[in-house]
Amino acid sequence: MSEALNELASYLKEARGSVISSTEVSYGELTLLTTPAAVIELLTFLRDDVQCGFVCIIDVCGVDWPQREKRFDVVYHLLSPRQNLRIRVKLSVAEDEPVPSATAVYPGADWFEREAWDLYGVMFTGHPDMRRILTDYGFEGHPLRKDFPTTGFVEVRYDDNAKRVIYEPVELKQEFRNFDFLSPWEGTDYVLPGDEKAAK
Repeated sequence: MSEALNELASYLKEARGSVISSTEVSYGELTLLTTPAAVIELLTFLRDDVQCGFVCIIDVCGVDWPQREKRFDVVYHLLSPRQNLRIRVKLSVAEDEPVPSATAVYPGADWFEREAWDLYGVMFTGHPDMRRILTDYGFEGHPLRKDFPTTGFVEVRYDDNAKRVIYEPVELKQEFRNFDFLSPWEGTDYVLPGDEKAAK
C-alpha cells in the first residue's frame, strides 16, 4: 500500500508540483499540502486525471491551532474507487482568510463546507448557500474553536409559562469543586463533611 502511495506522490509532484507544497506518506495515508489559491486546481486535477480518479469526496473538515498565525487547517479527504486509494489534501488559513469553495468540483462538498463554517468559522467563497447547518439560527460563535467556552454563551430551555423556547446567558449552578486526588484507601488529612457525626 505504501509503495502505491509513494508512486502516486511522485507522479503528483511531477504532474502538478506547482500547486503542491509538499507530500507526506505516514500511517498508510498520503497527505498533500497546498495553498488556498491552488486548492481548486489541485482538486480538479485529482478528480479528472486518469491515473488519479479521486471522484468521491469523503469529508471536508477543520482543525484549530490557536497558537499559529495561520490558525486553521482545512482538510479534504478524497477516495479513488479506480485506484482503491484515499488521499488527504490539507491547507492552512488565517482566521479571516477565505478558502475557495470546492462545490464546483465536488457538489457533495456543500454541507461539509457549511459544517466547517458553522463549527470553526472558516469562510468558503463562492459557496451557493453559506449558512449554519448544525447550530441554531441565532447561535453566537463557533463551538469547535479551542477558545470557545465549554459552557457556551447561552443556555436554551422550554418555558411552560411562556409556551416557547427561552435563551438565557449561561449561569453556573455551583462553583467549581476542588478535588484532593488522594487515594480513597488512605483517607484525607481533614474531616469530611458528615464524618464528625460518626462514633469514635
